Amino acid sequence: MTFGFAPSSAASLPTSAASAHRVLEPAEWAAAGIPLLRNPREVVSGLHARHHPRPATAVVAVLDPDERLRASASFVRRPAPADGWMFRNALLAQLRRVIPHDLRRRTPVRTAVLLYCRDGDARWTEEDGAWMWGLRDACTLHGLRCGAYITLTRDGWQVLGEGRGGRRPNAFSTPEPFGSAETPPAPPRTGGAASEVLRRVAAR
Repeated sequence: MTFGFAPSSAASLPTSAASAHRVLEPAEWAAAGIPLLRNPREVVSGLHARHHPRPATAVVAVLDPDERLRASASFVRRPAPADGWMFRNALLAQLRRVIPHDLRRRTPVRTAVLLYCRDGDARWTEEDGAWMWGLRDACTLHGLRCGAYITLTRDGWQVLGEGRGGRRPNAFSTPEPFGSAETPPAPPRTGGAASEVLRRVAAR
């Protein structure tokens, strides 16, 4: 599987216009020191099995220091121009619903990761850059470490900036049940019905 970068319209815009859309370019993301996932395939497969994402669905998840799932929520991205500010607000709203903030801690303990299922191929897009900006800012405001940004496309999944990915699951694959060799993630803090409620609310 090969990955590259799709042309970004932000790259051709004046700096002021690009920053107004709040987009992180791949080089900026790579320089941000995002912590690596120890087992990205397990995280991706677990979120895919739990939320069954389809294109335009975002899944935000909070992991503890042992990379166990503590809370997650999924919602459908509204049809609008890609803007990190808008994505930040959407992510922050979901985090506030599913898990308490960690703002009183001197250093973040829990990590938020974002899985975004979209159309197109695996190459970076300006929309990805807006999600990156939104995730980083939402984590800062909620007292979390900013973790991996993962795309799920027809080509499979990839952890942006790390060069790690796989063909399954992908944007159109059927969620696989947890096998004997894979430990299912811990139930989200708010209970199993929380994500379904959030999906219904976001779809209105």
